[in-house]
Amino acid sequence: MNLEDRVIVITGASSGIGEATAKKIAADGGKVVLMARSEDKLIALKTVIENNGGQALVATGDVTKKKDFENVVSKAVDTFGKVDGLINNAGLMPLSFVNKLKTEEWDTMVDVNIKGVLNGVASVLPQLIENKGGDIINISSMAANRYFPGGAVYCATKSAVKMFSEGLRQELAPKHGINVTSIEPGAVATNLMSTITDEDIKEKVSKMQEMTTLESEDIANAIHYTLTQPQRVNINDIYIVPTEQQ
Repeated sequence: MNLEDRVIVITGASSGIGEATAKKIAADGGKVVLMARSEDKLIALKTVIENNGGQALVATGDVTKKKDFENVVSKAVDTFGKVDGLINNAGLMPLSFVNKLKTEEWDTMVDVNIKGVLNGVASVLPQLIENKGGDIINISSMAANRYFPGGAVYCATKSAVKMFSEGLRQELAPKHGINVTSIEPGAVATNLMSTITDEDIKEKVSKMQEMTTLESEDIANAIHYTLTQPQRVNINDIYIVPTEQQ
């Protein structure tokens, strides 16, 4: 199955996994709705996609704001006539040890990593139910499955995404034909780690970067695999880590 004419909203589309996924889906005939706060980067990505024969819509917005998400979905429907799926990719990872009490960073992670996912689902769900089918793909993390130093809050947010995904699948797949997947990557070469302000964590993270990490395209391929399964198939979880990561 290819993605011909399927309309997919992608959050965090301005870089990393979101950008690579948008290119992959558009190259297979899908129509991508690019959501992020950086309009300049989205416009540049749209140009690249269109120059390669794809279709893309720029829809700037902040995932932590319900109204922004609703406006993005409305713009997608106005432009393409429907929405077939959502990839909740936007996320932050400002790791820190709990005793540093970086509570503002904790709040930001909860707002983006959890509430952002909830806002996305709430915005697209009426459309998917009306369509009698679709896909919701939430980017969780291997951190949903095990703790690592400095990741107490981050791991907690990604565990929430994993469990929310399973709850969605059980509620939506049998009744409405909406398939739900949690993608759980290990270390990926993205700018996620640039948000870390805890100097003790930065030292540990620098050692992790010595191994060969996953590329954003690896996760895009996993998402594409999920989206191109027959309707009868729901891929519950994809747990994908670098070969060198323990």
